[in-house]
Amino acid sequence: MEDLEKKIIEKLKTIIDPEVGLSLYDLGLIYSIDISDGNVHIKMTLTAVGCPLQQSFISQVQHAISSLEGVKNVEVELVFDPPWNPSMMSEEAKKKFGIE
Repeated sequence: MEDLEKKIIEKLKTIIDPEVGLSLYDLGLIYSIDISDGNVHIKMTLTAVGCPLQQSFISQVQHAISSLEGVKNVEVELVFDPPWNPSMMSEEAKKKFGIE
C-alpha cells in the first residue's frame, strides 16, 4: 500500500493549479488518500468554494491516479471542511509565497 500511495502522491504533484503554478498536493488541497483493494478515495478541497476549475481538477485527479498499475477505481470527494488556508501548503510552497 505504501508504495502505491507514494506513486499517487507523485501523480498528484503533476497536477498544477495554473493560477499559482503549484501542484494541488503542494498547495495542501489533498486532505487524504485512502486505498483499499485497488480502490482509491481522495478527499480534497479547493482554495475557494467557487473555483471555476473545480470539475477540471477532479477530472485530472481521477485520470492521473487511474492510470497507475493496481488502481481499479478512483473516487474524488470534494470537501470544504476544514476550510483551506495557506498554512496547509508544503514548505516549498510556503517559501515561494514568502510564508514562514
